[in-house]
Amino acid sequence: MLQQFSLWKWLASGIILGSFFFICSGQHDDDCKLARGGPPATIVAIDEESRNGTILVDNMLIKGTAGGPDPTIELSLKDNVDYWVLLDPVKQMLFLNSTGRVLDRDPPVNIHSIVVQVQCINKKVGTVIYHEVRIVVRDRNDNSPTFKHESYYATVNELTPVGTTIFTGFSGDNGATDIDDGPNGQIEYVIQYNPDDPDRAQNLNERRTTTTTLTVDILDGDDLGPMFLPCVLVPNTRDCRPLTYKAAIPELRTPEELNPIIVTPPIQAIDQDRNIQPPSDRPGILYSILVGTPEDYPRFFHMHPRTAELSLLEPVNRDFHQKFDLVIKAEQDNGHPLPAFASLHIEILDENNQSPYFTMPSYQGYILESAPVGATISDSVNLTSPLRIVALDKDIEDTKDPELHLFLNDYTSVFTVTPTGITRFLTLLQPVDREEQDTYTFSITAFDGVQESRPVTVNIRVMDANDNTPTFPEISYNVYVYTDMSPGDSVIQLTAVDADEGSNGEITYEILVGAQGDFIINKETGLITIAPGVELIVGRTYALTVQAADNAPPAERRHSICTVYIEVLPPNNQSPPRFPQLMYSLEISEAMRIGAVLLNLQATDREGDPITYAIENGDPQRVFNLSETTGILTLGKALDRESTDRYILIVTASDGRPDGTSTATVNVVVTDVNDNDPVFDPYLPRNLSVVEEEANAFVGQVRATDPDAGINGQVYYSLGNFNHLFHITSNGSIYTTVKLDREVRDYYELLVVATDGAVHPRHSTLTLAIKVLDIDDNSPVFTNSTYTVVVEENLPAGTSFLQIEAKDVDLGANVSYRIRSPEVKHLFALHPFTGVLSLLRSLDYESFPDQEASITFLVEAFDIYGTMPPGIATVTVIVKDMNDYPPVFSKRVYKGIVAPDAEKGTPITNVYAEDADPPGLPASRVRYRVDDVQSPYPASIFDVEEDSGRVITRVNLNEEPTTIFKLVVIAFDDGEPVMSGSATVKILVLHPGEIPRFTQEEYRPPPVSELASRGTMVGVISAAAVNQSIVYSIVSGNEEDKFGINNITGVIYVNGPLDYETRTSYVLRVQADSLEVVLANLRVPSKSNTAKVYIEIQDENDHPPVFQKKFYIGGVSEDARMFSSVLRVKATDKDTGNYSAMAYRLIIPPIKEGKEGFVVETYTGIIKTAMLFHNMRRSYFMFQVIATDNYGKGLSGKADVLVSVVNQLDMQVIVSNVPPTLVEKKIEELTEILDRYVQEQIPGAKVVVESIGARRHGDAFSLEDYTKSDLTVYAIDPQTNRAIDRKELFKFLDGKLLDINKDFQPHYGEGGRILEIRTPEAVTSIKKRGESLGYTEGALLALAFIIILCCIPAILVVLVSYRQRQAECTKTARLQSAMPPPKPAAPAPGPVAAPPPPPPPGAHLYEELGDSTILFLLYHFQQSRGNKSVSEDKKHQHAMMPFSSNTIDAHKQAYVEGSLKNNQPKSARKFTLISDEDALSTHNTLFKENIDQRSMHSDFTVRTDSVGSISSRTQAKNKSLRGPREKIQRIWNQTICLPRRPMWELPNRPETIDLDQWQSNRQRTENKSTETYPNKRGSSNPLLTAEDTSLTEKEKLRQGESLIVEGTEQSKSLSSGSSFSSPWSHSTFSTLPTVSRTVELNSEPNVIISPADCSLELSPSMPCILNAPLFRGETPTCMLTIETRKNIFENLPHPPELSPPPPLLPPPPPPPPPPPSPLILTPFALPCPPSAPSTPPPLPPLSIPPSPFSTSSPPLPLLLSHPSLPPPPSPFPSPLPPSTSGVSTKCVRIPAIKRTVNVTPAKKTKSSVGQLSTSTTVCNADPQREPKGILKHVKNLAELEKSVANMYSQIEKNYPPTHIPKLEISYPPEITNMEITSGQNQENLHNIVEEFEKQSHSQSTSL
Repeated sequence: MLQQFSLWKWLASGIILGSFFFICSGQHDDDCKLARGGPPATIVAIDEESRNGTILVDNMLIKGTAGGPDPTIELSLKDNVDYWVLLDPVKQMLFLNSTGRVLDRDPPVNIHSIVVQVQCINKKVGTVIYHEVRIVVRDRNDNSPTFKHESYYATVNELTPVGTTIFTGFSGDNGATDIDDGPNGQIEYVIQYNPDDPDRAQNLNERRTTTTTLTVDILDGDDLGPMFLPCVLVPNTRDCRPLTYKAAIPELRTPEELNPIIVTPPIQAIDQDRNIQPPSDRPGILYSILVGTPEDYPRFFHMHPRTAELSLLEPVNRDFHQKFDLVIKAEQDNGHPLPAFASLHIEILDENNQSPYFTMPSYQGYILESAPVGATISDSVNLTSPLRIVALDKDIEDTKDPELHLFLNDYTSVFTVTPTGITRFLTLLQPVDREEQDTYTFSITAFDGVQESRPVTVNIRVMDANDNTPTFPEISYNVYVYTDMSPGDSVIQLTAVDADEGSNGEITYEILVGAQGDFIINKETGLITIAPGVELIVGRTYALTVQAADNAPPAERRHSICTVYIEVLPPNNQSPPRFPQLMYSLEISEAMRIGAVLLNLQATDREGDPITYAIENGDPQRVFNLSETTGILTLGKALDRESTDRYILIVTASDGRPDGTSTATVNVVVTDVNDNDPVFDPYLPRNLSVVEEEANAFVGQVRATDPDAGINGQVYYSLGNFNHLFHITSNGSIYTTVKLDREVRDYYELLVVATDGAVHPRHSTLTLAIKVLDIDDNSPVFTNSTYTVVVEENLPAGTSFLQIEAKDVDLGANVSYRIRSPEVKHLFALHPFTGVLSLLRSLDYESFPDQEASITFLVEAFDIYGTMPPGIATVTVIVKDMNDYPPVFSKRVYKGIVAPDAEKGTPITNVYAEDADPPGLPASRVRYRVDDVQSPYPASIFDVEEDSGRVITRVNLNEEPTTIFKLVVIAFDDGEPVMSGSATVKILVLHPGEIPRFTQEEYRPPPVSELASRGTMVGVISAAAVNQSIVYSIVSGNEEDKFGINNITGVIYVNGPLDYETRTSYVLRVQADSLEVVLANLRVPSKSNTAKVYIEIQDENDHPPVFQKKFYIGGVSEDARMFSSVLRVKATDKDTGNYSAMAYRLIIPPIKEGKEGFVVETYTGIIKTAMLFHNMRRSYFMFQVIATDNYGKGLSGKADVLVSVVNQLDMQVIVSNVPPTLVEKKIEELTEILDRYVQEQIPGAKVVVESIGARRHGDAFSLEDYTKSDLTVYAIDPQTNRAIDRKELFKFLDGKLLDINKDFQPHYGEGGRILEIRTPEAVTSIKKRGESLGYTEGALLALAFIIILCCIPAILVVLVSYRQRQAECTKTARLQSAMPPPKPAAPAPGPVAAPPPPPPPGAHLYEELGDSTILFLLYHFQQSRGNKSVSEDKKHQHAMMPFSSNTIDAHKQAYVEGSLKNNQPKSARKFTLISDEDALSTHNTLFKENIDQRSMHSDFTVRTDSVGSISSRTQAKNKSLRGPREKIQRIWNQTICLPRRPMWELPNRPETIDLDQWQSNRQRTENKSTETYPNKRGSSNPLLTAEDTSLTEKEKLRQGESLIVEGTEQSKSLSSGSSFSSPWSHSTFSTLPTVSRTVELNSEPNVIISPADCSLELSPSMPCILNAPLFRGETPTCMLTIETRKNIFENLPHPPELSPPPPLLPPPPPPPPPPPSPLILTPFALPCPPSAPSTPPPLPPLSIPPSPFSTSSPPLPLLLSHPSLPPPPSPFPSPLPPSTSGVSTKCVRIPAIKRTVNVTPAKKTKSSVGQLSTSTTVCNADPQREPKGILKHVKNLAELEKSVANMYSQIEKNYPPTHIPKLEISYPPEITNMEITSGQNQENLHNIVEEFEKQSHSQSTSL
């Protein structure tokens, strides 16, 4: 028990432990799985170039714990390529690892995504799960676009229009690329106005840009004309006016002596467009003489058009031509329309064979002595005009300057003559003084270079000028008077002197002051006397101031004064001499000449003792001299104001006694003269300096003084040189104006000028030495910007190979050198001070990858103590290959065999050597030569080719057989140094017997076809040798490997394709060698073992013809004649002979009417017209032309041809200034040029030449000029296949006229060009006529407008009357419908005509309203109910208008005349057509429609319910109407009656009216008609009964209404004699006109006879043709046409028998309406009357005689009476009996000739024998249709409808059908013998339908 318990205990424990472990293990089953939902892969995105450590995944969300003390999972990374991802297993985070690198999405790294696997190991369970992490690298805009090229280039012509694309160089891969992805890599190009315009990165801040340079050169366009040089610029313009060119030629000189004529300046013109590109497009200049005077200048002068060289054609006689004035023109040789013009003056020089001469024998001149230098000598005393000296030369015309030299034989220093001009003038060279010389006489001689004139005398008189002042000898006088002197006694005689003459020298004296009235002076003599009445008093003294003045004019008057001192003495008293005055003042110029008289100091002594004068004091230098005896003071020495400016002289006068001395004082003031130059201060420095690169720097200062006084002593400074560099101020300070550059110039000698302020200034100069001081403002500059040096390879280290040099222009610069490029510093060393470059190690040429081994690096030079940047230079070291290896032969010994008689140049063997130097270098080039030192004799007979190494014979051999020669050959290269190698060639001379010999020297096999296949045998060669096997080979001539040879048999065969067109013959050189020689790989060419094989290639037809164009475009004018040439096609064939002979043919699609259109000349290819093209403009033809070689028997080629029809409206005329013959010669080239310019606008367009002729001009282009041409062209557009619009063509050509002229120039020749492009004369004349017609059209329009205005009132009146009439008709209809029915009329007793019964109510209504009015109302009623009618057809609504308007007019006229008040019977000349399409049910008053017929020939009977007693005339009408009826369809009235005659549905041949027999049968017909119908009036048909002999007034009005309705064209149609026929009836009508509208109706009209009498008359206008189908179910189409035609009715024969009508049956229920059928010209759809069943009585059997209506005889005409036509003959001999009944009428259906009738083929028709239709026609109205027309305005429309319906119901009730007597019908005897069965009817019916369809389709008028 215990054990059992223990067992259970352990079992329970195990279960518990197991459960625990299971639970624990279950807890860790989900470890390593994702704790999230969604896709298993983790996808994250990161930007490229993200920094290292960027978090990729912040938590992998993997279940489990990877860290801590008890981890459940272990995480690691797998597939971590390049270790881009780091894992933090504890936090389950992923980081970017980009240490030392960049995560780059772009090339070349191209990391777009990183995929790693996170491996998770469940440590508890041991499972492994991989979690994929996909890191998508997003692109950043980190790369700028990169241009493929650094710069781009484009050109644009200045004439390029706005909007033209000028550069597409960025297209494709030629632009910029961006390696970024997406929008970051999309590139936009912008012109860099805004540097921020970038790529298309979405973030604007991240956009990156790159730039390139697009250089756009503006090319000069040819828009300016030439310009003559030299020229003068016109102010304020860009024009440059050329100078006048001049030339002078002597007369009577031959052209050989003068040509070329020298023109001054040389004639030259240049094109103002100086940079047209390419230079080949630059036009040349053409020179010509445009016009000139005299007009015969072309006789004498010619100008070269290219060089402008002027040539004389014949000598010029100056007696006839003294000059030529020409206008020269310069224009471009490309036809530029802007020429330049200049003037050329040519002077004809006289032969110098006559001497000059003066026009006057002598000349008298005058000059004022005060005239300045340069004054002109006058010819009169008054000095008003100059002296004209005219010297002429008879060799030169009088109006020209003879250019003489005039010289004076004397006084050349005083006078001179003007040098040029016909009139010469004498001028002064220096002043003259009359007082010194008043007359000059000399002679003048004229000299022309060869001849000298006779001298003429010139006398010049100097005219006085008041230039001298009257001068007293003394300044003062001392006079003594005594008291005993009486008044009038002389005191002193004063005498003044004036050197002038005349009044200028006449002196007048006057005492100015001091006389005190005691003294007077004689004005003329100067004598002073005592005044009268004066007593002198002793001791008194007087000081008289006396003035001496000349008598010159007051303004010029001059004067001087002196002082007279008078002392009164007692009588007989001794006194000393006395001076006139005690003080003298005198101003003299320092320039006064020595000896000049200054003052007269004469004293007076009373006693008259002699006086002695002396200067007592004041003149120590003895400057003055005083005469001891006379007292005159003179100047003894020169004065100098600057040393002494004032002298005070004490002068004494002594009479010899001790007390006989008196004194006077002379005050002399010396005035200044500008006689001193300014003087510079010598103590100021003259060596100055200034710092460079500084503007306005102070340089130094100068100072100058002038000892002169006043303005003469004022000093001004200026610079004599370098004014642009320095300037000086007023105080002498000198400054720099600009920055000086010492390196340009370091020293200046500045000239300073000091000038005084005198009128004629004096100046002095001073030279300053200015030194420019240096600053460090320049970098060192290398002597060369680029150094290139060649260095041999393998040079040792330390070798110097280049010395560079740089200079620093700054002073004191210390230049140092260094290598700037670090990558070469291990190869080269540069000395820092000497600039020597040396090697650091040897260079190896073979180590460079490029073929040209070179190293380029930068060096720089800098100033050690300077501050400027260094100078840079480029050094390129080219490593030169130094020939490391010699050539090495492939063998040391070569062997060769030669024939003993080998010719010179025979190849023996080849040697070959190789050089290990790099290929392409001179060191690797191997050449060969013979070593003539080691092998002298072999070298004399053998040689080796230098380049190929082929050993050949040098001479023709004649050596002994079996001889062996050893020839040493040397191979050498071109390296440095030259290296070589040698080899030996052993040459064996064979025995002649061992050399094969050909049987022939030349082989000529038969020609080989070029189509010969590979292996085809050409020929066999053979050679013979003794005991030798021969091997044949081709040694030359088979370079293309076209032939092969059998080495054993010698058979030559074709080895490759042959082509005769490539090569026609081959010459092969074959050789035969023995087998032993061949096996030794040797050849032994000799004379005997070589031969030539001449192979000729035979041409085959292996090439099809090829047209020059795949598509030919041509044109043909509308007025082109038959077989006019259109264009020429040409095909070529590479084959020869007949295989290239073409035969042409055309493949043209079908053209209407079977015309061919075009033909081609078989052997010329000229396509010509084969039809006329009138009115076919804008049409075109496309066809093919086939060319077949071998004259049409061989291969073919084809081309497409387009020919467009044009006329003058498509053409332009190109007018040129060349004759038409030249244009015709060059037409192909000219057309190609025009094609090119037109195709620029329309690709593929073709210019076609219409004509070439002389230029037409003048009025109406009636004049012709054969020196110019008119080229008429047009252009075809292949896209539209039609001609390009003329105006567009003008734009294409005229817009490029300059360029076209440029291209035409080589073909037109010099000066040839297009003058204009104009419109053809035909188009111009049409325009003029159109303009002239404009006035007529305007007048017609004005007239039409006036007519319309006049018609408006009439139209308004008509509308008002119409409305009134409509209202009255409506009212009458209501009254009539409300009238009680009358009593029924009694039936007629028999066939005899009875009086007509009273009219029924309906008839009264009809009479009152008129049939037209009723129909008009019913028509609008039907339209309001929505039934289909003719007006429904949109195309045919206009057809109603003529009828309706005429009907309205008729009603108006009837209303005005009061027709409603007149109740007389209606006119009989009416049709009544009844339609079945109106909802208004009506019944015909005479017949019951659509009644079941028992007879197969009739479908209606005469009604007896409304015609109780009808006259015999009505019965006759019934009998005359024939034919079965199916339905009554429309009611319409027309003034015509048709005869009623029996007709059945059997077809018959068509018959026409023969009008030629009318006249012959007219009398007979009238006679019969009169006998049969004595009461008929005006009838031409005997079948009709006679009508009443009299017409009432109302009937006449009715007839007028009908005439208005029917129109006015019938008389014209009837007079034409035409007719119309139909295969459906046997009645014939006259020609009826139709209207130009097509009316398609859906009902079948029938003909009804009115109750009144009817005559066979038709109104002059019959506006419609009545058509009706014969069979039920047909839907024919009826049409109207405006044209009058012959319409022929086809007749149906009479039936064999007619059954009487059955008894009347009650009407059955109305069936659905029958299918519609068309009717011609029925403008109204009228109500359909219901059909009542009727059984007409059968007709009696008839014997049908032969038909009288055959085509050979005139048919039965059912004619209408017309005044212009004779009545037709009667078709029957007697009228029908009135007892015949059951006859019916059908309207005929007419097939039109053109646009008339298209009849729908009839359905299968029921047999006429059987059941007849018992249906009643019912027309259902559409209740949804709106009323139309005038019914819209009828308010009581429903009542009107009801009234009309009641009216017809009352007619049926009140007038039941009455029995109509049976009519007896008499038939012609021709019909009685004819039997027709139903089968025949059916068969003939199908024939009719088929024939009708043919007619309809053949006329193409189906609508």
